[in-house]
Amino acid sequence: KVLFACHRARPPGSVTITLDATHLAAAVLLVLASLGTPLLLDAMKRASDDDGGAAAAAAAGPLVNGRLPGGVTPSRYDVRLEPDFSTFKFAGDVRIAVRVATPTTVLALHALDIDIGDVTYTPAGGGAAVTASAGAPHKPSETVVLTFASQLGAGDGELRITYTGELNDKMAGFYRSKVGADEYMAVTQFEPTDARRALPCWDEPAVKAKFRVTLVVDEHLTALNNMPAESETHDAAAKKRTFVFGETPVMSTYLLAFVVGRFDHVAATAGKDGRVAMRVYTAPGKREQGAFALDVAVRVLNYYIDYFGVDYPLPKSDMIAIPDFSAGAMENWGLITYRETALLIDGAKSSVAARQRVAYVVAHELAHQWFGNLVTMEWWKQLWLNEGFATYVGQAAVDHLFPEWSMWTAFVADYANRALGDDALESSHAIEVEVETSAQVNEIFDAISYCKGASVIRMIAEFVGDAAMRKGLNAYLVKHAYANAVTEDLWAALGAASGKDVAGFMDKWVKVVGYPVVSVARTGDGRASLSVQQARFLASGADGG
Repeated sequence: KVLFACHRARPPGSVTITLDATHLAAAVLLVLASLGTPLLLDAMKRASDDDGGAAAAAAAGPLVNGRLPGGVTPSRYDVRLEPDFSTFKFAGDVRIAVRVATPTTVLALHALDIDIGDVTYTPAGGGAAVTASAGAPHKPSETVVLTFASQLGAGDGELRITYTGELNDKMAGFYRSKVGADEYMAVTQFEPTDARRALPCWDEPAVKAKFRVTLVVDEHLTALNNMPAESETHDAAAKKRTFVFGETPVMSTYLLAFVVGRFDHVAATAGKDGRVAMRVYTAPGKREQGAFALDVAVRVLNYYIDYFGVDYPLPKSDMIAIPDFSAGAMENWGLITYRETALLIDGAKSSVAARQRVAYVVAHELAHQWFGNLVTMEWWKQLWLNEGFATYVGQAAVDHLFPEWSMWTAFVADYANRALGDDALESSHAIEVEVETSAQVNEIFDAISYCKGASVIRMIAEFVGDAAMRKGLNAYLVKHAYANAVTEDLWAALGAASGKDVAGFMDKWVKVVGYPVVSVARTGDGRASLSVQQARFLASGADGG
């Protein structure tokens, strides 16, 4: 995700972060999942009834350290959505294959700004369906608790939920983007925590699952998804088209994407034997402006396949320009979304700075297809594993394609110096920082995660050498493919590849805020002795301890 960019070609003032009121409320721990579901409901009720009821109820919820209880886990979502551009609403129907680890009568899911309809659970093997009622949405924790009419037994089953939602104008979740005077497209932006606006789900990076999407749209529109469409049918009477898309690999909810509208596109192929279909989608009449980005994308994808030694696993990699988009771009697996200015360009007439900007953003997002999508951080505290690495490797890819641009020379000024400037502030934070709420997660998409993260990865690359770096990255990606990882997993892979103590060298750079200033003074009575002291450097001149 290019939400915050240190790159010099980024236009000043082009970053806008919008938070609604619900993201400002803190979700706190009330109960442990292991205490059982009756106590969960009882604890939530007590929080509302005690003397501090109003304040406690505002912060209450089923979350444990910011996460949903782990007694029920999904393996597959089959979601059907029908957007209505006349009302800016959408109807949803999701069937979720789940495993119940411990018998329960209640289930907590992430859900935000959607209205839950019918809820049923059907155990595998043909048992009787169990209905449930949905409690009032709990906005501080962005959750809803489902209470079932009878206990769900341990084992596999299917949870089915019908619901409705809004094609909002917040550039988050499933939202509308204005294309012309009276025309819109419907777009998704789920990272970090907004898939819950489009479907009730386990909206956490470590709770991975497969997804199959069906979109029912007006007959003159086209629908796109992470995967290619397996079928397309036309209902002339209803004036609707139904697109059924292929099943995704196992992935996190924030990588799910779908777009509905009218598009033009340019196309090419990449990968071994041209296996990967590459397309740039635009609003009608702008397809030629996608040619430069498409050429860069094909070359970058081939570069990464060779650099990582791991093939790109999907059959396609689409990129689409969105008129209203809060970030620079978003790495949805197989359907990368971009702000128009970060993707569309006249390659022949545009400035070098403008071409650098597009090339870098494309390279950054394609790097995420491995670092972030194939291997995902275990929790948002490891965001830098996604963003710092994509920033570094994106820079390397552009330097490989366009050596005349001297990207690494610019890196010092645009990334390292920006990181040093922000990290010298007392308000800075460590690269790896504890976060729980949606508001806290949004706050760390900043120069520390991106620019400092990229700078320390560049340090690692110089420390271990290029051959060991590539060998370690390959081992890391292969070992943790379709799963999650933490910082220590990367250190272990690079350490094994290089024979060096990478963890010992890098740990404090990642987990301690700031960077040191070393003061050297002559001491003694004329003898050659020195006093050396180290403290955190602060731009204010204050004593950093």
